[in-house]
Amino acid sequence: MRKAFTLFLSACMFFSTVSSSTSTLWAQTTQSSTSNLIKDGNFESGIGIWGYFTTLGGKGTLGVNQGQLEANIQDCGTESYSMQVNYDDFKLYKNGKYVLKFDISSSVNRQVDYRIQLNSGDYRGYVDDRISTTPVMQTITKTFTMLDETDKMPRLAFNLGNVDGAVASHQVRIDNVELYLVDDSNVVYDEEDKPVEEKKVVLNQIGYKPEETKTVVFRGAIEDTKFSVVSVDTGTTVYEGNISNSRYDAATQENTCSGDFSSVKTPGTYKIVTTHAGESYSFKIGEDVYQNVFTDAFKMFYMQRCGQELTSTLAGKWSHPTCHTTKAKIYGTNETIDVSGGWHDAGDYGRYVVATSKAVADLLLAYGDNKAAFTDQMGISESGNGVSDLLDEVKNQLDWMFKMQNQTNGGVYHKVTCASFPGYVMPQEETGQLIVCPISTTATADFAAVMAMGYETYKDSDLAYANKCLAAAKKAWSYLEQAPSSNFKNPSDIETGEYGDTSDRDERYWAAAQLFKATGEAKYHEAFKNYVNQKVEIGFDWGGVGNYGNTAYLKAASTDTATYNKVKASIVSQANDIVTAAKNDSYGVSNGVNYYWGSNMSTLNNALTLITAYSVEANADYLKWAKEHLNYCLGKNAIGLCYVTGYGATSPKNPHHRPSIVQKAAIPGMLVGGPNASLEDTYAKAYLKGMAPAKCYLDHIESYSTNEVDIYWNSPLVATLTRLDLVGKVDEGQEPGEGENPGEGENPGEETENTIVDIKVATTTGGSINQTYTLTPKSAQAIDLSKLSIKYYYTKDDTKTMNFWCDSAAAQLTVSPWYSSFSGVTGTFGSDTDGSYLEIKLNQNEVLQPNTGSVQLQVRYANNDWSNISNFTEKKIILVYDGQVYH
Repeated sequence: MRKAFTLFLSACMFFSTVSSSTSTLWAQTTQSSTSNLIKDGNFESGIGIWGYFTTLGGKGTLGVNQGQLEANIQDCGTESYSMQVNYDDFKLYKNGKYVLKFDISSSVNRQVDYRIQLNSGDYRGYVDDRISTTPVMQTITKTFTMLDETDKMPRLAFNLGNVDGAVASHQVRIDNVELYLVDDSNVVYDEEDKPVEEKKVVLNQIGYKPEETKTVVFRGAIEDTKFSVVSVDTGTTVYEGNISNSRYDAATQENTCSGDFSSVKTPGTYKIVTTHAGESYSFKIGEDVYQNVFTDAFKMFYMQRCGQELTSTLAGKWSHPTCHTTKAKIYGTNETIDVSGGWHDAGDYGRYVVATSKAVADLLLAYGDNKAAFTDQMGISESGNGVSDLLDEVKNQLDWMFKMQNQTNGGVYHKVTCASFPGYVMPQEETGQLIVCPISTTATADFAAVMAMGYETYKDSDLAYANKCLAAAKKAWSYLEQAPSSNFKNPSDIETGEYGDTSDRDERYWAAAQLFKATGEAKYHEAFKNYVNQKVEIGFDWGGVGNYGNTAYLKAASTDTATYNKVKASIVSQANDIVTAAKNDSYGVSNGVNYYWGSNMSTLNNALTLITAYSVEANADYLKWAKEHLNYCLGKNAIGLCYVTGYGATSPKNPHHRPSIVQKAAIPGMLVGGPNASLEDTYAKAYLKGMAPAKCYLDHIESYSTNEVDIYWNSPLVATLTRLDLVGKVDEGQEPGEGENPGEGENPGEETENTIVDIKVATTTGGSINQTYTLTPKSAQAIDLSKLSIKYYYTKDDTKTMNFWCDSAAAQLTVSPWYSSFSGVTGTFGSDTDGSYLEIKLNQNEVLQPNTGSVQLQVRYANNDWSNISNFTEKKIILVYDGQVYH
């Protein structure tokens, strides 16, 4: 992911006519056509807010000489933008007609690129050109119309690097820069320059389990003194409560009140209603309200897989062929190695050891606390193999991590990426040279810790694999014993996420604790005790991993009493501080006014600290406030947004995530970064200036500092849901697959008896119904899909009507063309003397030949009011082919 620095513009030049995907934009009053939008264009008062940067070998300085802007280029570097002069403080409005004018000269004959561009994302140009410059000052004039969406923070850039071959040291002078809006007759100006206020009544939009504490926040000046809980199904009021606890909230800079409706426990769909403040979004109460969001949050890791094909059957419109499988070059050498596999980190396609280590640790801790949550039917390619899908998914990542370890010395390479971030492309379209960055001690220590966790996790199911993990962990520790601490810094020609760290002490601390827990060996114990005697490390972040070490030690056997007590005291102290802060916050979280990059992760990390503290000191407040931190991420916040894509009544539609951007739809189940008061991308700076810290969020693809996603943001979401026992918990000691087969509420499929088509149906329940149909010809007869339909008979408790969706339909063949997707599948609900049924028609003018493969459909259906479907039972399946009914 981006780590708080700006990606430099692409060398590609084009006039953009394709509108970008944006959220609602706001404009101010009409600009005067006589006003120069470049405030410091004549340099009479110095350099003003003009800036420059150098990269990829470029070297130079910028100043003012004799009233002209002068760039002294010492080295042109390798790219056109290796030396760039730029100006940012202006706006371009969609459909506005502009004139750009400037004077330019060069002490040597050379080419110069100029452009006005989007200053983030793919850095596409709104207008650009290449000009020849000489020692004679010339005037350039360019008229253009802004065809993209309004951009409140574009960049005017002069690329003075290697445009058309390297040039010796020289100077370029620029003067009298002017930009005018000459025709705004087709510009639509909105009345306001600020976001529209969201709901005044906010709560967890996913819902609540019946016995949970349930509270609602009322934002702003509230006239009401009472609120009602109303059943969406019947329209009746089931509870009336008091609005109280008026306070000022510093993080949101607004007044709030709250109400409690914990006594409402009957399953159903509800909303909060007031006379003056309006009403909340609807929410559910039920035992399984978290199942779907949990499943998709976990499946996000599968969707981030690198080096593998994601089929449309499992990945839908976000499917892609294998990617990033070419060998990667070890930086500074000509050696190449295979580092295929793993997870794409975030909105980009980089793979970073320190980032993935947090994600893996969260998942393994979640599995250790609640194995039953992770069934073998969670929608990944290994589902149905008899092994928990978590073990399969994490093994995929550990296999990649093995490849990142130097087999000679045991050190671990920091990351593998291309030299710079790609444009908005699918993963297989990023085809640049993969580069493995040098070994770092932070990556090596994280690796040692995670591999020790891997050993403990897999030793009961796959001892050979577990031993491989332990051997790799010990080898990494041996490297650390002789390697001095090193702070990783990006090489000058690498622009991707740095994941730099000022200290590796906490990583070594974690590795020592985890290896001691795994082996009981004295040398790891002594190392950890020595660390604790100096300082107890804290944190569940990638850059501060001390609490992973603390968790390991608190669960280890044969600990030292004094060391144990110090670690326990630290965890309890952290938890008490979190509870105090949460009690003083209107929304029950512990951020205070400190909302920064990845604030939603920090919120859930604090929940994990509270859960860890509860394991050693059973203070009920710890679990109560941990749940409030989760409620915040699921909608109980000042923006009134469920920060998990695809869930709740309103959620992010435009995350900074390349597959979602390309397909113009967000993959469901991804937690976005959340409010960031530091305003670290150009869109945040333009649209959120002056906003309260907890409101500094923008649902826009270009706002990577608030709206990106990341594997180690989803991992604490998954861990919080499981470790609070909100999903999956069954009898202690029951492994996934025991009792229910293969998983709770799931039907492994039945086979109907007919002579035409073999039908297998896998059904998963959880509020709504998800099914996979596999249709295979049973005889030598070819099957005309236009003549085929399926009647699926079922029973359920309620009589509500349902909606049907077909998420994917495809023929998976053993002959060319091997795979063929199609659309047009319909589902109709009806009833006859045999009961209620769903009739599915393929509506395809295609013929499936015998012994050539099968057709697979992924469908889902739900009550049209989104209430839970309970006691859903399959009765029978009937095949109708060419008018003939087959049982």
